[in-house]
Amino acid sequence: MADDLEIVTALPPLEKRSATMHKGEAGRLFCLAGSVGMVGAAALASRAALRCGAGLVRVGMPWRLAAVVAGRDPNVMTSALPETEDGTISAMSPAKILKAAEASDVMLIGPGLSQHPQTVQAVINLLPQVKAKVVIDADGLNAVAHDKCEVLKNIPHDNGLPILTPHPGEMLRLLGKEYDGASLKAGDDHRRDVAVAFARKYGVVLVLKGFHTVVTDGARVYVNQTGNPGMAKAGVGDVLCGAIAAFRCQGYDSFEAATLGVYLHGLAGDLVCAKMGEIGMIATDIIEELPEAARRHQEQSESA
Repeated sequence: MADDLEIVTALPPLEKRSATMHKGEAGRLFCLAGSVGMVGAAALASRAALRCGAGLVRVGMPWRLAAVVAGRDPNVMTSALPETEDGTISAMSPAKILKAAEASDVMLIGPGLSQHPQTVQAVINLLPQVKAKVVIDADGLNAVAHDKCEVLKNIPHDNGLPILTPHPGEMLRLLGKEYDGASLKAGDDHRRDVAVAFARKYGVVLVLKGFHTVVTDGARVYVNQTGNPGMAKAGVGDVLCGAIAAFRCQGYDSFEAATLGVYLHGLAGDLVCAKMGEIGMIATDIIEELPEAARRHQEQSESA
């Protein structure tokens, strides 16, 4: 571990909003997500973003599914995109995605997209053209891994570092065959070292999920202490990426948005666990506790 690495323990404050604030000032998020069989990922990420304060959320997804998401949550806007016969985003979609997202502050790419070859190609072609701030999760990460991370070198940094949010399996795919280190479950020090090295190599903020989630931009590192085993459920990662994207929308830099999202996501999970125990909690329970988690942190910020 480099001697010049800054260990971060203090979280960014959540300040009260101006009385004159409008939704545009709270940030506009475009969420590229969903495919046949994985509509829920798009619904979870988009709702979590709204619960964490994003002013407007639009979901871009295969045209046959857009009405499904709109029906699930009237708070979310949708954009219908070109699709494959299998109900995934097609390789012909990047131009329409860029048009639909041109007013967005942040683009979240990945929840439930699938690993269909055309969808993978769409993500690889899209990333170098995105002008908004970028958060990459789930199948967005799998597409990056398919490209052996070369596309990461071509993502514009004009609006700050891209944020990547892999779980250990996705991280191993990103690292590729050359990685021969210990398991990413081997302990905090090893996980931290791997995350820092990757963030430095590719110029990203990396969120390596798991017990004691690691957040790093290669110069700073934060190891999260909130969360519990009850959060080991499908969809919980979709909630996290939505939360991080929401804070990115609200003007936090990439590292700040990632640390704040990780902390509040874990705190919301702890609030759910305290009410119902760790066995039966699900991702939607965590979404509904995000406002309370944010309120508590806002109060702490004001009293500090």
